[in-house]
Amino acid sequence: MGCGSAGGYKKPAPFFLSFRYREQSNSTLHWSHFLFFNVHSNYHSYKMAQWQEVLRLDLALQSRVSQLYDERKFPREIRHYLCVLLEGQDWDAAAVDENKASMCFHVLLVYLEEQWKHSVQENNILQGPDFSWMKDYLLKHFKDEPLNLAVILSECLMEEKKILTSASEAQGCGSPTMDQKWKELDNKVNELRRQTSEVKKGMKSLELLNENLDFIQKNWQSQVEEHNGLAQSHPFVVGECLKRTNVITKTKQIVLQQIVNILNLAHQMVATLTDVELPEWKRRQQMACIGSPVDTSLDHLQKWFTTVADVLLRVREQLQKLQDQNKKYSSTDTSSLPDPIAENERFTQLLFTKLLADALVVEKQPIMSSLPHRPQVLKTGVRFTVAVRFLANLPEFKCLLKVKPVFDKDVEEAKTVKGFRHFVFNNDDCRVLDVDTPCGGLVGEFRHMSLKHKPKAKGSSESHLIVTEELHIIKFVTEFQHAGLKFDIEASSLPVVVISSTNQVVSAWASVMWCNMLSTGEPRNLSLFVDPPPLTWQQLSQDVGLYFHDISNLTVAVFTDDPDGLVHWSKFSKNENAWIWIDGILDLIEKHLVDLWRDGFIMGFVSREKSEVLLQEKRSGTFLLRFSESNKEGAITFSWVEHSNGDTHVHAVAPYTKTELSNSSLPIIINNYSLRAKRNMHRNPLIYLYPDIHKDTAFGHYDNTSEMSAPNKDGYVAKTPVYVSENPTPPPSPPMETPNMEMDMDMDMDVETTLEDHQLFQEVFSELLNLPGDDIWTSYQEMAQTQVDRSC
Repeated sequence: MGCGSAGGYKKPAPFFLSFRYREQSNSTLHWSHFLFFNVHSNYHSYKMAQWQEVLRLDLALQSRVSQLYDERKFPREIRHYLCVLLEGQDWDAAAVDENKASMCFHVLLVYLEEQWKHSVQENNILQGPDFSWMKDYLLKHFKDEPLNLAVILSECLMEEKKILTSASEAQGCGSPTMDQKWKELDNKVNELRRQTSEVKKGMKSLELLNENLDFIQKNWQSQVEEHNGLAQSHPFVVGECLKRTNVITKTKQIVLQQIVNILNLAHQMVATLTDVELPEWKRRQQMACIGSPVDTSLDHLQKWFTTVADVLLRVREQLQKLQDQNKKYSSTDTSSLPDPIAENERFTQLLFTKLLADALVVEKQPIMSSLPHRPQVLKTGVRFTVAVRFLANLPEFKCLLKVKPVFDKDVEEAKTVKGFRHFVFNNDDCRVLDVDTPCGGLVGEFRHMSLKHKPKAKGSSESHLIVTEELHIIKFVTEFQHAGLKFDIEASSLPVVVISSTNQVVSAWASVMWCNMLSTGEPRNLSLFVDPPPLTWQQLSQDVGLYFHDISNLTVAVFTDDPDGLVHWSKFSKNENAWIWIDGILDLIEKHLVDLWRDGFIMGFVSREKSEVLLQEKRSGTFLLRFSESNKEGAITFSWVEHSNGDTHVHAVAPYTKTELSNSSLPIIINNYSLRAKRNMHRNPLIYLYPDIHKDTAFGHYDNTSEMSAPNKDGYVAKTPVYVSENPTPPPSPPMETPNMEMDMDMDMDVETTLEDHQLFQEVFSELLNLPGDDIWTSYQEMAQTQVDRSC
């Protein structure tokens, strides 16, 4: 499942690290290498225990953990991808001993260097973690202060433990943690295996007893005829046969009771798996799709489903053997056992059917390769991928199930919601579930699915829902037929939004987030946006991946109407479209400002009026960085203060857009910015980053001007852009506009159509063809976008 954060600070998804030891001839290992291999020599037994528990916390507690690292300016990516190594070292001791701190720091650097080399060798630089960036970050911030790193990690790991402890205590008496629950389930499946083995032994004993008794009964008379003396022992033989019959009857009763015990335990397991564990996993997957760093591995569920299914199959076989023995040795059966056998067989079949009916899951939600961080948003005509898994991974089920996708199967909203659109797949695409080698499960991946509009019926009315509020589902259906059993199985995707224009992506993603927070049960509420419930700010901030140091600034700027602090859909997206503004800023951070944002140098969500108040009392040349309130695509500006002749003036520069930041980084812009006053005199008014950090201290290590001044291979020195404003400062930015969403969605400009046609071609065939001329197309896009901007 490829689910990521929409924010600039990417939230890592659950992962499994791979550690390798390569013997090198004629080489020696430094002590730090020895420590590293010692820590990781038994990775699988370590299980990255603490971080794994953190990933299983609810969203509110995960937000607290995230805030720990944000406050200390230590990236969560590093905590995530180095979890085993970080938890394997004694940071408490290192926090009070500089030598130990240096040793631990060096171990991290050695490990990151090794992993970077592996990434290069395996051609996995882009797909895997960015170990090079992690190493550079640690060197930049802690090379001269390893003790500070040790203090940070010691405090964070300790706070994590406190949060985990409080979460455990909050569970209440008798309410186990997730690890405890999983251990209990592991114990139960192990007990099922043990009891099933006992039944198998009992059945072998029973078969042997029946065979011996049958042999005596069938051969006694012939022995009497050959040996006349044996006739006198007839009463004794009859008595022995009766004793053996009683033993057989008691053995049958014991075996049958063992089977009843197995079925009772299996009943508990089936209920727990289908009604508790599987819905909880689906909820975790739902939150992972919108960026929550939760554990979505199916390993445990597959193990439990597989074991219980196997046990029920084996029990069914033993019950059939009991019935066969009753028929074969009916003359020796003095108890009425066929009825309870049949009753238990019906119960076994019921449990087996219920378990397998829920065993098909959508492992990877529908996702377009062009929008890997935004699953559940699909565009007509564009290829998308989705994968299903059958959790009962038994050899007899291999290639047994043929799964067919069906769009909006049994969706009542298609009949009841006015103007509901209808879609069909461009081609019939079925998959036979086979063993997928990496995970060892029965998997079917649909890689070339796409949608097209189904023509509307005559007289159908227009929908009162806009395109991006309309929710659909994809169902995957199959027929299970094995060992005399036959029943249908279905699995549903999470609700998807189907768009026809790239202009609708941002609004569609808002709908997906809102839906994933509110539509949590099955069947899914596809009419959610007919009357969408509100969200709390806490829910929303976790949802969109916002981990701000001062969230109140954003709430004041955007969501101030509701007295209860609730965020309403109409305020967030439908009418005022605040989400488009937020999404533009998140994209701006991710692409151009992520380092500055992590380092806390951007104040961000503060209004122009608030920035003037903050700067009034500061010395001349003090400036702050804030996001533009008027540019919905995402832009950043800076305001600065000047005092002269007893007067105070706060100025602001016109916002810098993504296009401008693509040409030059913000630190260079700040360093080269100047005002042109009288007599064409130039000066840079930006001196101190708010509150009082000299700009050279704040941005010195970002500024690569000196590197730019070095001659290129052709002997030329690169040009350095200079950003000049006329005195006085440009007029204030206009208030935030309320974009017309429907106009945006229905825009059909020639240039945009050309762009979308090419983008559609790339989205459909990008993974199949090696398309040349990407640089030419990029230039054309920029030129075309400039034409669009001018026409607007």
